Amino acid sequence: MTGDAGDTADSAAGATPVATGIAVVIVTYHSGGVLPHCLEALIAQTRRPDAIVIVDNSFPDSGYLDTATRAAIAAGLSITLLRNTENLGFCAGNNAGYAAAGLRRYVLFLNPDAFLAADFLERAEQWMDQPENREVAILTGTLLKFDLERHAPSGTIDSTGIFQSWYGKWYDRNQGAPCTHSAARSAESVGAAAESVPAVCGALMFCRRAALETVVSPGTRAVFDEDFFMYKEDIDLSLRLRRKGWRLSHRADLTCFHGRGWRGRREMSARARRLSARNELIICFRNGGKGLLYSALKFLFIPFESALIEAGKRLRRRRSHRNRSRLPHA
Repeated sequence: MTGDAGDTADSAAGATPVATGIAVVIVTYHSGGVLPHCLEALIAQTRRPDAIVIVDNSFPDSGYLDTATRAAIAAGLSITLLRNTENLGFCAGNNAGYAAAGLRRYVLFLNPDAFLAADFLERAEQWMDQPENREVAILTGTLLKFDLERHAPSGTIDSTGIFQSWYGKWYDRNQGAPCTHSAARSAESVGAAAESVPAVCGALMFCRRAALETVVSPGTRAVFDEDFFMYKEDIDLSLRLRRKGWRLSHRADLTCFHGRGWRGRREMSARARRLSARNELIICFRNGGKGLLYSALKFLFIPFESALIEAGKRLRRRRSHRNRSRLPHA
């Protein structure tokens, strides 16, 4: 592991400019219902980001981007808007944002449906700046579920880090648990206790640039593996950083609301489920085969799962139609 050497950047002339500040990278696609709230939370930060890069993955109706970014720029945020001509995926979008972020000491990869607590950036930067934390590559906080329909917290946890079960399943720890015990903002000091976690949810990754520079793909400057397109790319990046000797940390007192765009596998398309299962297999092969049997069975079960989900949808539609037909007519 290279320590803080990655906080400088080499040049042909041998100069080593120092990376400073915080950049936020947000990848959007059909995000009109959440991006304004995400930017409002950034405007409200006690320590505002030095740069924000928004990468739009070519959703046909993206006029909301101009409205949202104009309002945020008027409020004092520095925003760069990149528009892809096609949907290149979550990984490629984040890589483009990282490349455009400039020489920043920290890069926060943030989902558009993630809304930071007002002091998140200030406290995260202060904690990561401490010498004893210089081997931490990614800092994350407690993600709290947010009900986008009610526009209110759900009262439960979304993630406190990603863990792997004994048989190989990757899961968001504490998901669905009441947030009162873990999300209490009790640790107010900069040196609040943190715990190491195996992987970090991609919705909220406060990254040290020095660490990311140790895992970029040569010649491409890619941080995330674009072969993943989306799904499980956060686990892959986490494991690659750990193999380089970096640590990943979670602090319960750093909080962020997360709308999470889907609410279960039933809402995912068959293509999305295949992609997620395929990416999980890739992670198995790259990391000693742990969980290979589980991931292989999961991948092979996708066609049957899709058939069962479609059958369930048809049954619910028939029941709904029968119930409507029984209603008295005026």
